[in-house]
Amino acid sequence: MRRRARRVAGWALLIMTGTAAAQEGGDLQAQILYAYHTEDANGLTSLAEHLAAQVASNPDDRSLRYHLAHADYRRGLLAAAAAPRDAEHALADCVDQLKAVLAQDVKSAEAMILQAACLESLADLRKVEGVLLRARADDRIKAALALEPRNPRGLFVASSRDLERTKPGTAEHRRAAAELELAAQAFDASSSTSPDAPGWGHADTYLALGAELEARGDRVGARNWIEKALIAAPDYKAAQRRLASLARP
Repeated sequence: MRRRARRVAGWALLIMTGTAAAQEGGDLQAQILYAYHTEDANGLTSLAEHLAAQVASNPDDRSLRYHLAHADYRRGLLAAAAAPRDAEHALADCVDQLKAVLAQDVKSAEAMILQAACLESLADLRKVEGVLLRARADDRIKAALALEPRNPRGLFVASSRDLERTKPGTAEHRRAAAELELAAQAFDASSSTSPDAPGWGHADTYLALGAELEARGDRVGARNWIEKALIAAPDYKAAQRRLASLARP
């Protein structure tokens, strides 16, 4: 009986430890996204520093490395216009953290997707290496979508890349816009099975689709998707600004 009691206690401890770790992962995601949506660069930097310290103490923890890479990615996006050197460093750090994740799990579609996003953004800043970086991003996103064809983050990153590289009004651009709509549909159909599962991309995708529809002259459709982005992330400043601009005649 005592042996069985010890086993039950051990199982309970494992469950509690796993639940706490998952909750921490979910909290980290929420903090990263909130700082990005509210454009809190200092908050993102603090989160990245905190995560970097944790990674230094737990170098084999792939989840921590993924969160750190995500924080670096968001830092890079925020800093790209005002502080391109800082953005470059953050995005390069994102790529490096995900190299370590992929060294442990070569079939991590989520790590490939996030690395592709970082590489694509880094290519905009490193003009000389741009072609090489974009080729690496293409390889990553193709490999990820071969593993998980309906991954909403993969579809979003691929469609964003294609929209940026094609001219409005062309058949290629229309196909890219259709890919973005598929990404939005995939997000609508997706549900996280764990607080620690990657859960970013909903608001980004909805806002991007709203912007694309606005560019086509579909202001009603644009408003619907931008409002949906704000339902997903009520404090999303970029979406707030876009919605305000739609209200102007």
